[in-house]
Order: sequence, then C-alpha cells, then structure tokens
Amino acid sequence: MPLLLLDLDNTLLDRAGPFRAWGERFLADVGAQGADIDWLLSMDADGLADRWDVADAIRDRYGLLISSLDLVEELYEGVLANTRLDPLVACALRIADNAGWMPVVISNGILRQEDAKIRRTGLDRYVADWVISEEAGIGKPDARIFALAAQRVRMPLHGAWVVGDGPEADVGGAAAAGLPSVWLHRGRAWTDSRFAPTRTADGLIAAVATVLAA
Repeated sequence: MPLLLLDLDNTLLDRAGPFRAWGERFLADVGAQGADIDWLLSMDADGLADRWDVADAIRDRYGLLISSLDLVEELYEGVLANTRLDPLVACALRIADNAGWMPVVISNGILRQEDAKIRRTGLDRYVADWVISEEAGIGKPDARIFALAAQRVRMPLHGAWVVGDGPEADVGGAAAAGLPSVWLHRGRAWTDSRFAPTRTADGLIAAVATVLAA
C-alpha cells in the first residue's frame, strides 16, 4: 500500500480564505480601512510568517493594548472557526484509500493547533495518521520528516507521492527524499530552478487523480 503524503494548509484545508475572512472582520472591529487587508495578507505571507511577528506588527500598526499572546490566540481561533473540510476533498481521500493508497498528513506547525484543526474539521476520519513538525522536532523540507511519517504508519517510504502547495517545503522536501510530487499551483507559476514538481494540479481532487493515474 503506497503512501500519499499530504500537506495540510491550502492543500487539504483552505487557509487563505478563512484567514482573509478573519482579517476583514478584525480590521473592521479596530476601525481600520478596508484596504488594509492587503497589508495584513502581505504580513501573513500565506501563513509562512511567524504568528508572533504578525501579532506584533498588528499591535504596532493600530496601537492596540491587547497582548501579543491574546492576539495570536484570537488569530488562530478566528481562522479555525472559518475552516471547513470540503466534502469533495473528503471524497478524494476516500477514493485514494479505496484505490489502495494510505493518506498521511505532514504539516509544519504547532502540535496543539494542527491537531485541533485536523480533529475539529473531521479530517481525522479520512487519513491514516499525521505528523506535525513541532512534535517531530523536524519539519519540511527535511527529508527525515517524510521517513518519520512512513515509520509512524509502519509502511515503506518507497512508492510514496507528496502533494502540497509549498514550493520549498513540499516539492523541495519531496526532491530531498527522492519522491515524486504534485504541486498545487493555486494560480502561481513555478519559478524555482533547484527542483521541480513531477506534476502540477489546481487542487487536491486533480492531484489525487494525477497520482492514481501515474
């Protein structure tokens, strides 16, 4: 049974939409201009920026008295409250499982937050297991986290595919581990000359179809 190693944010679960929804509501609450959402999205860097740095930048820009700790928690809870598992994603995972593939999530993130996200959305019912970088002590693109995921479910890494939207973390990590990959382009062009995805797709459903057909 080959492994299907899957990224979490903006691969299995949409993060960009829920973050924007939280940001627009938060900015309205603090009396900021609507156009400031572009600044906030830039600071967030599609979820790659450190949460504490984002919180500090928000506090400084708007002169807020809320602590960075409370703001980080509000950001996390606000995004999670708007996060839903797309039924089509659940269907694609079920199809992969029925076709003999074992879906496993590999996410760079904080254990408490990522674990809660996986369980509260019901994603845990459609994957065999998950590995979170904070718990593992290593993160993508380190090839060891892919080997750890295989060890976690007691399956060989050979024959696995990696699916994700991160050029460095997912595709670069797959290349480091010697694995084929599907990059979810989300409207972006590939620009990294160090490595390249084996396939590209516009979403998880297309990515699963690509892996099954390979």
